[in-house]
Amino acid sequence: MVLVDSSVWIEALRRDGRLDVKLALEGLLEEYEAAWCGPVKLEVLGGARTQDRKALEEQFLCIPYFPMQDAAWEAAKKLAWRLRDNGCTAPWNDILIAALSVKADCRIYAVDKHFDLMVQSGAGIRLYRPGYGGKYDPN
Repeated sequence: MVLVDSSVWIEALRRDGRLDVKLALEGLLEEYEAAWCGPVKLEVLGGARTQDRKALEEQFLCIPYFPMQDAAWEAAKKLAWRLRDNGCTAPWNDILIAALSVKADCRIYAVDKHFDLMVQSGAGIRLYRPGYGGKYDPN
């Protein structure tokens, strides 16, 4: 399973969005490997255009969802402290997504530089890198 960050969903939904991101997301969806969570839900659906909201909401209903338990908030707080102690400041929503991915033992697919910085700072997260032509890469 791969927790798909809002940066990917937003890029893929843009008419002029990056083709490599669109293909990689399509590959994850075709393999039933894409998942989402509360922060992604708010960022993507909260910012959706009026005419796209209903269709997006229906599409998201078919994708596995990682709920936010209290333990995830506690893990996110500790992760934020560890990152800050290592000189990395990241947005709270990205820290939540990172904490959820560690708890769910899954990778994150993001085109947001904060996740690369978190990896370098020892956050314990694993990033997803699509295969050739956007194909799903199980490794």
